[in-house]
Amino acid sequence: MLGRVAVSARTVSELAEPFQMSLAAASKHIKVLENAGLLKRTVHGRIHICSLDPRPLAEARNWLRFYEQFWSGRLDAMDAVIQKIGELGNG
Repeated sequence: MLGRVAVSARTVSELAEPFQMSLAAASKHIKVLENAGLLKRTVHGRIHICSLDPRPLAEARNWLRFYEQFWSGRLDAMDAVIQKIGELGNG
């Protein structure tokens, strides 16, 4: 759903359409995305239009980029240990 609203604003029905879920289930999913701050909803009569709010995603990206330097080194070390264990098991 986030990918769809990233392209353009969509109604709740348009967001639910490609998924095998009821409109009520789609509405619940959209509500979770709203509560997370990822979607904004505007109401025009009975039509609810959802659009992406990219700010939380940008904040998450910045946080991940900062910690990536630490994770990369630890993942490389873990890979080396796994490789060593694999060599011992095959030897």
